[in-house]
Amino acid sequence: MAYFYEYSTPELVRLLGERFKEYRMRCNLTQKEVAERSGIGLTTIHKFKSGNACNLSQSTFILLLNVIGQVNALDDLMPELPESPYLIRKDEKKAQRIRHSKK
Repeated sequence: MAYFYEYSTPELVRLLGERFKEYRMRCNLTQKEVAERSGIGLTTIHKFKSGNACNLSQSTFILLLNVIGQVNALDDLMPELPESPYLIRKDEKKAQRIRHSKK
């Protein structure tokens, strides 16, 4: 198991790009086909695959995951949490933001 907190952001982007390439190839898709299906430019896909896309937007990443059939993996990335009793206010409403008291 990898400990991703040990990696820098550029290293993580490179690892994600490598993984994406493996998924793309297992789906028997060319970079051009991914570009056509996602509406993302071929240059962006190439940069992501090679780890040079440091400013890839979340929307672009989700489009790429969708093309390779992995968009549901987002639930593993950030699963929905059960309700926390600490976030329920006295009037039984759920807190919308966290505020620290001024001292």
